[in-house]
Amino acid sequence: MKETTMTIFDRPNFLRIVLGIDAASCAIMGLGLVADARAIAKITALSSTLMTVAGLVLLPVALFIAIVAAQRPIPAIGVWIVIAGNLAWGVASVALLLTGTIAPNVVGALLVVGQAVAVLIITDLEYMGLRHQRRQALG
Repeated sequence: MKETTMTIFDRPNFLRIVLGIDAASCAIMGLGLVADARAIAKITALSSTLMTVAGLVLLPVALFIAIVAAQRPIPAIGVWIVIAGNLAWGVASVALLLTGTIAPNVVGALLVVGQAVAVLIITDLEYMGLRHQRRQALG
């Protein structure tokens, strides 16, 4: 008899949970950036306008991700849009640093790189969850 091992991806709501974490983190980060743009700018040497705009962009993104996560079943196209957006955000964040478009201090650079890494980790989990959902649907 073949023994099966359950992984975290086998949980029926894994993708929904990861999407929920993504939506919540976008909302929290967006609200924080909008509410405290000047304070964050002082600590990071990043533009308060950049902080405000980034925060305002994240709020509708959070709503979109939450809507995708709430669907039954979760639509693959919605998840692919989330994945593409997350990849674009992560790459753009690092590109801003590498091109010299922004010149933060060490704290700002750590914030930019740290949030980019976090976004890419969440993106990877969403991709793995989507693959697992597809495998289950195919039987």
